Amino acid sequence: MSSLELQKLSYRLTVCKVKSVSDIDMDSEFFFIGKTDEEISLVCRTEDTPQETVERDDGWRGFRISGVLDFSLIGILSKLSGILAEKKIGIFAVSTYNTDYILVKEENFEKALHALEEEGYTVV
Repeated sequence: MSSLELQKLSYRLTVCKVKSVSDIDMDSEFFFIGKTDEEISLVCRTEDTPQETVERDDGWRGFRISGVLDFSLIGILSKLSGILAEKKIGIFAVSTYNTDYILVKEENFEKALHALEEEGYTVV
């Protein structure tokens, strides 16, 4: 059983690609930017999605692992994603310095949380 607490995010999310970082509202409360030599990816609240996107996928919900995770901890994301994979629930994972976030399609959100609760995770 796990003692980790998972915190539901209250908003709908969008995963998209943008042409330029300047298309992103840097004053938004919640977003992730990934920039490589091939693309600029953005995860943001749906209402904060830039007008112009290269590609866009709406309908995501998410949760985060509560607290700050030490870098020495091993397998947390693997364990969570494995539980969801067994239930045939795909994920989009994002990590910050402090913790990990897992996004699932909206139609699978409650099913995902229930599966994790069954495995001993606390969902708030």
